[in-house]
Amino acid sequence: MIYPIMIYGSPVLRKVAENIDKNYPGLNEFIADMWETMYQSDGLGLAAPQVGKSIRLFVIDGAPLEEDEPELKGFKKVFINAKIIESESEFVSQNEGCLSIPNLREEVSRPAKIRIEYYDELFNHYDEWYGGMAARVIQHEYDHTQGILFTDKVSPIKKRLLKGKLTAISKGKFSVDYKYRLPK
Repeated sequence: MIYPIMIYGSPVLRKVAENIDKNYPGLNEFIADMWETMYQSDGLGLAAPQVGKSIRLFVIDGAPLEEDEPELKGFKKVFINAKIIESESEFVSQNEGCLSIPNLREEVSRPAKIRIEYYDELFNHYDEWYGGMAARVIQHEYDHTQGILFTDKVSPIKKRLLKGKLTAISKGKFSVDYKYRLPK
């Protein structure tokens, strides 16, 4: 099933999501639906809050960027109950966008390297370091489980300049080729 993407202004995008366990109802089907929704929307990653479920789960597939970012070759993972536990002090700025904030891209500064604990879809536990584009995509999706959007990470002046665009997006003034749901 392809879920509609929740658009900027939807309350679920601002909630801190809940941990789940391996008995979460319909977990495997939900993960399959997350992949299907992400691919249909041409995303690199997708977090459960973006499809209206306030749970700590996100999926990432780096395949679309592997030509430019060879370290993303084969980088396809499910992250459940993820927690970033450490990051390097070096920050890197890069342009980001988001399915929940269509047609808007901004420079975002993030730690270059992170250490994250998480469970995969079989509830195997991992404690791993990631750098480069993998670290950036993980942090972007992880932020969704924390109720944080990439626009929260831009400068205060930039936030003021984006206010009108974000309001327009929340009212449906954009065009995309995927299913979406506007805030009520």
